[in-house]
Amino acid sequence: MYPNNSEAFNPKSVSPPPPSFPPPQKQFPEGQWSTGLYDCCDDPSNCFITCCCPCITFGRIAEIVDRGAISCKVAGLIYYALGTVGCGWLYGCTYRSKLRGLFSLPEDPCTDCLLHWCCCVCSLCQEYRELKNRGTDPSIGWQGNVEKWKRDGLTVPPIAAPAMAR
Repeated sequence: MYPNNSEAFNPKSVSPPPPSFPPPQKQFPEGQWSTGLYDCCDDPSNCFITCCCPCITFGRIAEIVDRGAISCKVAGLIYYALGTVGCGWLYGCTYRSKLRGLFSLPEDPCTDCLLHWCCCVCSLCQEYRELKNRGTDPSIGWQGNVEKWKRDGLTVPPIAAPAMAR
């Protein structure tokens, strides 16, 4: 009935849960974007990179949103390939939807696909700023952020999925 010493629970044998996002550095109103869609010049270096080569910014966002399941390079190449045939906005709007789901953000000022079709640079800049403002540095990738959070001693609870609504 009781385990003997050889069968006792060993906490070292249990793998830790996968890392999640850290708590934001400063609090933002629940369910609101931390910056506006047209605040691109709040981060001039990212704005410049995104204007010249949006696939770099998109790849960085995708790697963070997918928690390292897809690399920045692969996501950026897919975005570039789809962009050459005029469909990059479709791929971009799926990741904007995922990002909104992670932080319970509104689909504002219009649908994700319409934003990426009409204003892909502004949309990507806003998504990048959102990740930065919520404690993640997309420029160092998912693994780099996980290592940084471990170094800083952050223990992060997993992000709770938003409740279903009708």
